[in-house]
Amino acid sequence: MNILLFFIILLVLVLVHEFGHFIVAKRSGIRVDEFGFGFPPRLFGIKKGETTYSFNLLPFGGFVKIFGENPDDESLSGPDAARSMVKKPKYIQAAVLFAGVAFNFILAWLLISSGFMAGLPTSGPVDSSLSYKEMPMLTITSVVEGAPADRAGFIAGDRIVAIDSQTGEITNPDIEVFKTTVAENAGKNILVEYERAGSRQSLVLVPEDGLVDGRAGVGVSLDVVGKVQLPVHTALAKGFLLTSRLTGETAVSLATLLRDAVLGKADLTQVTGPVGLVGVVGDAYNFGIVHLLMLTAVISINLAIINLLPFPALDGGRLLFLLIEKIKGSPITPKVANTLNTVGFFLLIALMLLVTYHDIVKLVK
Repeated sequence: MNILLFFIILLVLVLVHEFGHFIVAKRSGIRVDEFGFGFPPRLFGIKKGETTYSFNLLPFGGFVKIFGENPDDESLSGPDAARSMVKKPKYIQAAVLFAGVAFNFILAWLLISSGFMAGLPTSGPVDSSLSYKEMPMLTITSVVEGAPADRAGFIAGDRIVAIDSQTGEITNPDIEVFKTTVAENAGKNILVEYERAGSRQSLVLVPEDGLVDGRAGVGVSLDVVGKVQLPVHTALAKGFLLTSRLTGETAVSLATLLRDAVLGKADLTQVTGPVGLVGVVGDAYNFGIVHLLMLTAVISINLAIINLLPFPALDGGRLLFLLIEKIKGSPITPKVANTLNTVGFFLLIALMLLVTYHDIVKLVK
């Protein structure tokens, strides 16, 4: 199930990105030869106008073939050269290249806004200025494998309603009360009442002495989590602000990673690739559909930022070529540009394989 969800998310994100290139190219009078769903080999195609809409065997996303994006003799001097991307003004070429990134940002904005409309999880105590779908309550955010909480049957997302120990029952405990109760009851039974998927249940926890900084613990991370629900207009405004903030934070984090990589300090084992994302998608799904929407939005933002990097084969690299051409007043030789993009593509594949290797190593440890 997790793998299927991951592929669906990947398909949507890539198709939205490619649709951005596609629609802006079409609107700009550039010939679009193919819009592909998945990657070749091709299963079948439907031609509508001048564009073939192909359906391919490998369901990992999609692609768009824009005439003249990779310059050749036909796009430079052929009979239809006037409709070639390379023959269009620089600002139109830039708009086509930037459109994929823009559409990923828009998708993230709509997903986050939808989350606010449906009921977006929020951390922290009650805020009287907000409208809650679910009031803030102590929630398990992660469970350590093999720890007492894991053995008892708790999972991430369980909302703690009450705890009953040797000293009595406490309803709606906060984090400190929970920690104190656990620390004072090492080796003793604690009855925990909790909510999961809308139903109330109870389990017995037995804190293990010395598990957390010399104190008794049960192996969970906790936060006070509620769900905020907003009307459409407010959700769109809040969604745009949150998307913009997440985009800025993602850009700063990526810049820091690249700086550390240049200085030889980067730790690629901490970077999550496709294999690692399958598990992350599964965790988000266990929390609920809104969490899955938020994760998809975050991945979409990451895809947008990465594509803006000034590296050959990425949109940012092609935009850099346009800037160089504008400054020097003449086009880069097509053979040079195409070679750089090909080399960049293979380097990106190599990096992806390296990250995937580290994902697998982390799984088997």
